[in-house]
Amino acid sequence: MLAYIIRRLLLIVPTLLGILTLNFVIIQAAPGGPVEQMIAQLEGIETGTSTRIGGGTQAEIRRTTDSSNSNYRGAQGLDPDLIAKIEKMYGFDKPPMERFLTMVKNYFTLGGFDKPPMERFLTMVKNYF
Repeated sequence: MLAYIIRRLLLIVPTLLGILTLNFVIIQAAPGGPVEQMIAQLEGIETGTSTRIGGGTQAEIRRTTDSSNSNYRGAQGLDPDLIAKIEKMYGFDKPPMERFLTMVKNYFTLGGFDKPPMERFLTMVKNYF
């Protein structure tokens, strides 16, 4: 029985890494990521769910013929320096492997937070009431 429990506990690690990898790949491959959404908001293009589901083509209508070097469809007409700042803010200026390793490290160390989880929770509750 002890061997079974140890085996099940050891299987948690590869399962969790598999889920994290799948999550990362799906999020990175999906169109309309955080950079594209922010660029669309800056250009005044609706990015709501109803527009995406309804097949709104405002992004295609507002596109200009002059294209910048950015890979993002919504980037035409915006300053390339602003787009670079947005990409850096979300970490898209780094290679995918580095972003993945940073994500895994942050998951395991609860990184990105300046306070322990319980202290953040108590602060949130105190601010609510």
